[in-house]
Amino acid sequence: MNLIVTCARHLEPEAEQELRKFLEEMGDSEPTITITKMSGILTANTTLNPVEIIKKLRERIIDEPWSIRYCLRIIPIQNTTETDVGSIGKQVSDMKDLISDGESYRISIEKRNSDISSQELIAHIAKNIKNKVSLEFPDKVIQKQSLFGISRQSNTNRDTRKKSRCGNSKKNRHSKRGKN
Repeated sequence: MNLIVTCARHLEPEAEQELRKFLEEMGDSEPTITITKMSGILTANTTLNPVEIIKKLRERIIDEPWSIRYCLRIIPIQNTTETDVGSIGKQVSDMKDLISDGESYRISIEKRNSDISSQELIAHIAKNIKNKVSLEFPDKVIQKQSLFGISRQSNTNRDTRKKSRCGNSKKNRHSKRGKN
């Protein structure tokens, strides 16, 4: 799996069709998309680069905001590991070189069906990174997704996150109905 997709509860089939169509247009004729047992969560495995998918999706939303209706967030997954503090800490240590000197960072944890402590995990990861922390305007974000006992990691920079949510913001929903 290299994508996690969120959608409104009970709209998973619609989100699946929307994602499948977008991935096929990008060149993956047979992506594997799974509706998980958790309401509002899908996973996908595609042959395409997940970070490039986000860039293309952002362009689509800017040009045609109405074309993405059901997918609320599409999260690129770059690494997976077991959900325990030691494994996650080692994985992040191996990737800390992606944060250049002088860049700030933030660690975000999203857990689903996991009992690992977010604070313990953040403390374990942060002790190995010497850069400055910025919770509001970081240059890089280390995002850990814990899903079904496996942790997924996404490292994004500020440009990738500018429009991390798809086209279904409250403003977009109201403007589609003619309200401002």
